[in-house]
Amino acid sequence: MAADRTVLRIGGADREHFLHGLVTNDLKPEGAGLTYAALLTPQGKYLADFFLLNRGEEVLLDVKSEIAPALAQRLTMYKLRADVVIEDSGLAVTRGLGEPPEGAWPDPRHEALGWRGYGIEAAGDDAVDWDALRVTHGIPETGIELIPNESFILEMGFDRLHGVDHKKGCYVGQEVTARMKHKTELRKGLAVVDIEGEAPVGTEILAGDRAAGTLFTQNGGQALAYLRFDRAGGEMTAGGARVIWPGAAA
Repeated sequence: MAADRTVLRIGGADREHFLHGLVTNDLKPEGAGLTYAALLTPQGKYLADFFLLNRGEEVLLDVKSEIAPALAQRLTMYKLRADVVIEDSGLAVTRGLGEPPEGAWPDPRHEALGWRGYGIEAAGDDAVDWDALRVTHGIPETGIELIPNESFILEMGFDRLHGVDHKKGCYVGQEVTARMKHKTELRKGLAVVDIEGEAPVGTEILAGDRAAGTLFTQNGGQALAYLRFDRAGGEMTAGGARVIWPGAAA
């Protein structure tokens, strides 16, 4: 059971049109599975990431509980006179690995992340080390690597996580995201690094005496790091830890 998640219910006749004009990805049809998406600021910066499940007469929105109230408030601000109802569904989130049980759906970000279900009777796997899976596969987490009003979703890997549709048309922050997409390459972004030792989340990574990034979640000798690709490489440190980026150019 994922006790740190809240499931909002989005109802009303305009619910699909409303979401289409706001979020970074297209809502899948009823019965087609989960959509991973984000809500951005008009300046293209991350505000919230979540899963959407189209259940026909309603859309469920699965979000980290700590940002759920702010997200509900932002969505309410955007709905204006649209026929949209936003409320807490009261449903619990269950997640696990292996074949999804009845009423559950594969996590759309990566096959290694298993399945998610809402208000289902199947038991989840509370023993899974989800941070270990996130670090191994480069998956950012709400409020850790994904920082509201700071992060850009393309730098956080939303293309490979299936969290953005570049053909869906306008949504809040779309112009900035499109410009970043059509650059020749990103200069900064999330990467999996090797680490010897440990340091607090948020510790600055230094390449010599130059700032090269920020250290985030660590597990089993690996870590997620937000790097400046032009500076990252060679001998890097984060506090008392040694950091090595395997993806650095030779």
